[in-house]
Amino acid sequence: MLTPVSSVPATHAVQPTTPQHPAGSRANVLLCSVFGPYAQDDEYGSRAMNPMELYQNQVTREQGPFSLRMFHRSWGLMLMQANMQAPCTLLDFPTLDRFIEELRQQQYDIVGISGIPVNVLKVSKMCDLVRQYQPQATVVVGGHVANVRNLDQQLDADFIVRGEGVRWFRRFLGEDEQQPIRHPLITSGIGIRSVGMTIKERPGSVGATVIPSVGCPLGCNFCATSAMFGGKGKFINFYDSGDELFDVMVTLERQMKVSSFFMMDENFLLHRRRALRLLELMQQNDKSWSLYVFSSGKVLANYTHEQLVALGISWVWMGLEGEASQYSKLRGVNTHELVRELQSHGIKILGSTIIGMEEHTPENIDQVIDYAVRHDTDFHQFMLYTPIEGTPLHAEMLEQGRLKPRSEYHPADAHGQFKFNYHHSHIRDGRETEMLARAFRHDLEVNGPSIVRVARTMLAGWKQHREHPDQRVRRRFAREARELVTTYAPIVSAARRYYRQSPELHAKMSRLLSEICDQLGWTTRIAATLGGRYLSWKIRQEERRLASGWKYEPPTFYEKNSAAASAMNSCSASLA
Repeated sequence: MLTPVSSVPATHAVQPTTPQHPAGSRANVLLCSVFGPYAQDDEYGSRAMNPMELYQNQVTREQGPFSLRMFHRSWGLMLMQANMQAPCTLLDFPTLDRFIEELRQQQYDIVGISGIPVNVLKVSKMCDLVRQYQPQATVVVGGHVANVRNLDQQLDADFIVRGEGVRWFRRFLGEDEQQPIRHPLITSGIGIRSVGMTIKERPGSVGATVIPSVGCPLGCNFCATSAMFGGKGKFINFYDSGDELFDVMVTLERQMKVSSFFMMDENFLLHRRRALRLLELMQQNDKSWSLYVFSSGKVLANYTHEQLVALGISWVWMGLEGEASQYSKLRGVNTHELVRELQSHGIKILGSTIIGMEEHTPENIDQVIDYAVRHDTDFHQFMLYTPIEGTPLHAEMLEQGRLKPRSEYHPADAHGQFKFNYHHSHIRDGRETEMLARAFRHDLEVNGPSIVRVARTMLAGWKQHREHPDQRVRRRFAREARELVTTYAPIVSAARRYYRQSPELHAKMSRLLSEICDQLGWTTRIAATLGGRYLSWKIRQEERRLASGWKYEPPTFYEKNSAAASAMNSCSASLA
């Protein structure tokens, strides 16, 4: 995500103020994510095991045809484009040929390129191409890749920019950096796919993404996002109050026809006054919204379940680093009890566990994995303990001389899903790769596919709150109950067939399917029977597709803001 807060020229000499581009708001800007393909091994650092899919990459990667597949747009680039008065074109997920074509056909004053550390070779290649085709253009590089040490020696850019980007670009273009943040229309996921089916996207079928702030004040030592925006105790609010946030959500609701929102905030509920004011406004204006949030266990424990349910909290991503965790965000919290309590109210949980903490050894790793799996969260992310450049953990490993030399690993492989980029005290010889895969497999073998677990939690919420005194809450759970009938009952039925050779999982899914049908009536039973047969066929088809080596890649997006669109229309008119 290209999100600078202060500019650092390629020489890394810090300037007291951001310079202004000579063309100011008349500058023609191109913002671009790194080029694909993304899910296959190539010379630029793409890896088949590191696709441009958050869930398949690090949450449901061992779940085969049941894995949740989707892509997420480059939200930071979208936010910056929406907040420029200058003409700005966004090229998201291009191929290399498409990027070259754009440079050949359109003249730009500024080219901004966004990437993460594993993409450094792609970013370097794109900088070289800009120099080749548009040598007059100012090249700006940002995103997490900006934290790579000696980056100026690895690529040819005019500015390497770190932090929050909207205000930086406004300064660079001579625009008013204090004007209110305009929120773009962002669909939270695209190309959503599971059990061999891709959701047909229509207005309201997928939630909107809201970006209230960036950074995380908790500042865990391994967190690249926290480090990128200032570290522990630092964050940048785009919307300080619940009133501002509510106005944004009402606009998105009206324009995108949505009732659910993915709150892209590292710890949304930590900002308690803002969250409770949002709740108050939702109650006053009869808003039956569903919110998907990130939150730490300690912060969640400070809210009552009545507040969470009334606020529409439907899904929570929370860290579950382990019973011996050093992190204060879990201190004093029984996470197993907390997860069960939240799920009983219909709140889906995505738990996140780190494999390879300092205290982990080959002898205790199975206990670590079992502890995580016993949470029985709806989804579970497992990641390797990885010192990402720019984080306190990386600085600590560098000081201790524990970082591996480049001769021992490729930078593109240090993405948290393959191998360590440092020497672990106890886990050696690449054993971490198998340990990580073991964690994903054990979670699947014990708890079953995530999409089935989601159905279980949705049913629990509907049973608990279908007669809730607040009609807003009743409407939300009735909305989810309709999905249980039309979507999840057939999925559970198909999964039950799929796991008929696994007695424990088959029995678990049989009980769940029976309860769904008993609670929701005969139409659900019919949908489960007929839909389950069809999905069983689609699942087998998906398995064959995956076995043949099929890769999922995002489409390319090409979008212009109003100033760029007006400039293009004026040019077309003059040519006519």
